[in-house]
This record gives sequence, C-alpha cells and structure tokens, in this order.
Amino acid sequence: MSIPKKVTLVEVGPRDGLQNESRTIPLAAKLQLIDDLGAAGHGVIEAGSFVNPKWIPQMADSEAVFAGIDRRAGVRYSALTPNLRGFDRAVAAGADEVAVFAAASESFSQKNINCSIADSLQRFADVMTAAAARGTPVRGYISCVLGCPYEGDIEPDAVAAVTEALLEMGCYEVSLGDTIGTGTPGSMQRLLERLLRDFPAPRLAVHCHDTYGQALGNILVALQHGIATVDASVAGLGGCPYARGATGNVATEDVVYMLNGMGIETGLDLQRLVAAGNRISAVLERPSGSRVARALSD
Repeated sequence: MSIPKKVTLVEVGPRDGLQNESRTIPLAAKLQLIDDLGAAGHGVIEAGSFVNPKWIPQMADSEAVFAGIDRRAGVRYSALTPNLRGFDRAVAAGADEVAVFAAASESFSQKNINCSIADSLQRFADVMTAAAARGTPVRGYISCVLGCPYEGDIEPDAVAAVTEALLEMGCYEVSLGDTIGTGTPGSMQRLLERLLRDFPAPRLAVHCHDTYGQALGNILVALQHGIATVDASVAGLGGCPYARGATGNVATEDVVYMLNGMGIETGLDLQRLVAAGNRISAVLERPSGSRVARALSD
C-alpha cells in the first residue's frame, strides 16, 4: 500500500496532554494554547473532556474552555465524552464533535473507566443515538492496542473486536492507542495487517506514545499501511493517569518534522508549532518534550 500524500494530525495536547498535570493550569493558558495550535494550521483540536472532575480534575473547566475559544473557520474543536451526561455537556458547550473511549484490555478498562469492555460499549449506545439525532460526529478511541500495564501484550484479534463494535455503533473513525508506548514497528505491523483485513485504512488512526522511543517508527509503519490520520500532542505533553509508566504522547513537532522530510502534506507550520509548545512548556515550568523543538530553539 502506498504512503499517503497528505496526513491529518489530530492535536490532542489541550486534552490528553494536559489531563495528567498535577498543578492547576490557568484557563488563559489553555485558551492561548488552543489559539496557538489553530494559528499553526491544525484542523482538529481536542480541547477538553467532559468527565467527572473527581476523576480528572484538570478537565473541570472544560465548559469555560469551550466558551472562551476564539474559533477559527475550518477548525473542529472536539471533546472526550464518557457517557450521555458528558455528551450533553459537550454539545451544550459547543463541541463540534465528540470522542468515546474503550480499551482492548479488560484489566485496563476496569482501572480506567471502572467497567468491563462490554459494559463500556453499552454505555456508549446512548451517546451514539443522541449524536446521530443531532448530527454530531463521534470518534472512537481504543486504549492499550499494543500493550497493557496489567496484561502485557494484547492480541490483534482483541483490538479487532473492539474496532468492529465502535465502527458498527457509528464512529466515523477509530484511533488506535499505544497507551503505554510498548509497541514496536513489528507489533504495529502485525496489528494493522490484522485490522486491514476487515476495516478500510481511512477508518483508522494511530495514537502513539513515545515511552520507549518507538512512536515515530510505529507511525512510519502506519503510513506504510495507508493510515492517513495521526494523533499527536504539542511538546510531547501528556500521558494517561491510569497507565503506569506512560510518559508522553508523541510530540506534534517531531511528527511534522518527519512528515515534512517525507514530502507529506500536513498544512502545519512547524515554527509556529514549536512556539506553541515552548509557550505552554514555560507555563508548566519545564522544557518542551519535543526533540525537534529543543533542537530548533537552541
């Protein structure tokens, strides 16, 4: 399969990137980050999460975030919604699309959302019905597609079963998350070879963490299999609060640098991305997690 000529990067920094921060991040800093990312050319920005703030306190101000966004034409601002109540809050706040999340690991599902995989999918049925009635697009996430902190390696057939369920429920796309970053190009290839037997590449995306330095290699394998949507987080922000050892998402700047070198169109301005990542990193009082940003900022 040929490598795509154009790739869409879904920017997850404002949500997946910031949800695990222990210190409170000012609303103004979140809004500045979202504005910077839009100015850099992002067409899809995950801006917040409508979960119970008891579980993810950093996302407690998601209504205020959506209310404060200076919306840019052509940009979709999305939100994570675990259930119908979260969906209703997201729609009321003005989210353009929503995302639901399941896991390929039973143990991770219990730790992350306190229910089985089957029960989590059942919870989403009401969300999908409400979304269809309103014409709201829904994206699906699957965690732990290549490895689980509790179960180890995950079989591709397990991922295929959850992928099928999410697509059949009405998700327009399923993002495959290597939540703890243990995947390698070999395991990514095996997974995609299995999934592409049943599902078309345009319905799949990848979401790679760089815990073991494998993210860019895994993304390259995905590109070689025709995957044209990649999740990334500016400055390498983030991790999962329920995944032991999960450091950061792959840095958007690093992915764009690689794609630029391959002649693949992204519509993103690398220098503006670097500036956006450096600005939020300064708020967090630490260096950017992007190697490209650090190299270009020296």
